[in-house]
Amino acid sequence: MSDYINVAEIFGQNVFNDTVMQERLPKKIYKELKRTIEEGAELDLATADVIAHEMKEWAIEQGATHYTHWFQPLTGVTAEKHDSFISAPMPNGKVLMSFSGKELIKGEPDASSFPSGGLRATFEARGYTAWDCTSPAFVRHDAAGAILCIPTAFCSYQGEALDQKTPLLRSMEAINKQSLRLLRLFGNTTSRRVTPSVGPEQEYFLVDRAKYYQRKDLIFTGRTLFGAMPPKGQEMDDHYFGTLRQRIAGFMKEVNEELWKLGVSAKTQHNEVAPAQHELAPIYAKVNVAVDHNQIIMQTLKRVASKHGLHCLLHEKPFAGVNGSGKHNNWSLTTDDGINLLEPGNTPHDNIQFLLVLMNILKAVDEYADLLRESAADPGNDYRLGADEAPPAIISVFLGEQLEDVMSQLISTGTATHSMHGGKLATGVKTLPTFAKDATDRNRTSPMAFTGNKFEFRMVGSRDSVAAPNVVMNTIVADAFRQTCDRLEKAENFEMEVHDLIKEYATEHARIVFSGNGYSEEWKKEAERRGLPNLPSMVDAIPALGTEKAVKLFESFGVFTRAELESRMEIKYETYAKTINIEARTMIDMASKEIIPAVIRYAHEVADSLNAVKEAGCDYSVQEELLQAVSGKLREAQDAYRSLKKLSEEVSSLAEGEEQARYCHDTVVPAMNALRAPVDELEMMVDKQVWPMPSYAELLFEV
Repeated sequence: MSDYINVAEIFGQNVFNDTVMQERLPKKIYKELKRTIEEGAELDLATADVIAHEMKEWAIEQGATHYTHWFQPLTGVTAEKHDSFISAPMPNGKVLMSFSGKELIKGEPDASSFPSGGLRATFEARGYTAWDCTSPAFVRHDAAGAILCIPTAFCSYQGEALDQKTPLLRSMEAINKQSLRLLRLFGNTTSRRVTPSVGPEQEYFLVDRAKYYQRKDLIFTGRTLFGAMPPKGQEMDDHYFGTLRQRIAGFMKEVNEELWKLGVSAKTQHNEVAPAQHELAPIYAKVNVAVDHNQIIMQTLKRVASKHGLHCLLHEKPFAGVNGSGKHNNWSLTTDDGINLLEPGNTPHDNIQFLLVLMNILKAVDEYADLLRESAADPGNDYRLGADEAPPAIISVFLGEQLEDVMSQLISTGTATHSMHGGKLATGVKTLPTFAKDATDRNRTSPMAFTGNKFEFRMVGSRDSVAAPNVVMNTIVADAFRQTCDRLEKAENFEMEVHDLIKEYATEHARIVFSGNGYSEEWKKEAERRGLPNLPSMVDAIPALGTEKAVKLFESFGVFTRAELESRMEIKYETYAKTINIEARTMIDMASKEIIPAVIRYAHEVADSLNAVKEAGCDYSVQEELLQAVSGKLREAQDAYRSLKKLSEEVSSLAEGEEQARYCHDTVVPAMNALRAPVDELEMMVDKQVWPMPSYAELLFEV
């Protein structure tokens, strides 16, 4: 691979993007497709046939032999079925390469083979994938060759959403409609569409691939279930933003190249806080494209890592005692003519439209905090949230000094008359410039922070799709806008009603605003006093989907039906129970087949040494003390192993769904912790040559 990269030349070269479409499609067909993308009109089959033909020809030029409807079922990963472009053989023995509009628009995977939460029985197999033409098709090059990937939605025969994409597209329609209503009330007649823009920052760990394969816990669960802390972890803060190791730099270089070719605007790369942890952040994109791009990023990180002898860990908490990985979801609302509804301007106190939008968002987050918390619920995230490394499980909003001051004015007097300004930041060095200081600091402990002209939702786990939090954010803000527009459209005095609404929302929802230390115990008490929900675990958060309030919200916008919400609750309970039980069984397997036998062998060695020293008439107190300590912890580990084994076996006897999930959370997880504790202590006692797996030190520092 050449060291020189012309980014402008390679960017998007494997994407059937607007430039390619404009070049290859007849003008009339191109206009029809653009109208569909921008206005949501339906494509007729004749138009789709022309698009499909040109897409196929372009893909073949890129080396593609197959195509796939690339979709995002409720498994947490993407899915695809490859079909070649080959059609029926011709009489002369040759074959035609064809791809029709029907094949482009619709596919038919087996709906019963994916999680449906009871929406589809095993014998009800038919499901459909439908082309999301607002997200461009792309050609992916990997070991399977070149594959034309067509982003699609996935639904059942009856139309129920079985994926992440369908509800997302529905929520985008909801926020677009209500945002345009609001803009029209403020006299905007030119904007035709409002779209949420998102930039998800992706954190991940890289470990040596050979060491990865020596640990069953990493292979089966994605995280280390045992492991003593190394002498040095992240205490010195020297890894964060540090110089990239050459092996990692080479990996990042190839990742960037691959992503740029696929039209993913990978922008920022750096070491993260923990050893072996890194981050990649793209530039903002429309939310459905951003969701697709984030899936491409995760797949690319894993695929390229293997080529460099590495393995990419996307689990939220691969190492106990070390910072886990999240995914900051930067959300804003932007019109098709470039207006950001969250841009405060230089004087936000007199930017009435911005203030109204801001107060609507506070209202939405306050009223549906439980749904936002649930959107980031994942078994692995339970180990991050509230662990003084990620936001707490309590939803709050950080606005910063400037906007909090404006809000305080609104609450106390009903009118904001001024905005705080940052002033100048003097460095004290004559050769360095004096910086313009921002009007507010940042708060890394806040789950939902306003950062200039966007909201940064920081609770999402590193391996999760960002679709779920954006579905919730789009829908709850659409609901707030709808209520606001309903009042404003009936108002006799528009300006007075806007003024009253801003003050009313600021007063009623001030409880959701918090700028202090979200990690502190004092905040937990204060949040409880304010009446804010505290949902520490995934199992605690799941019921939020089934409340009458949630059903009414989602059904009113056509984002989810009651049945779809209930199915997702069932899937999430099942996912949690299965995840924990797989972890428990992995611990049982590792303890019984690797760890306990290794410790017994070591204890025999120490006992032999003790006997030899005794026979020699020398001081044997060290060997005796070590043998007693090892034997004591070995007995503790054996007892904990037996207890966990028994409890794990009982899971299958319980009713699937909530009962199993709660049992795993309340009973199995504590039993897992009880086994881990003595094993981790034993790792610090037993000879390194005897210990059956790579240590944290080897995994984190030998990369």
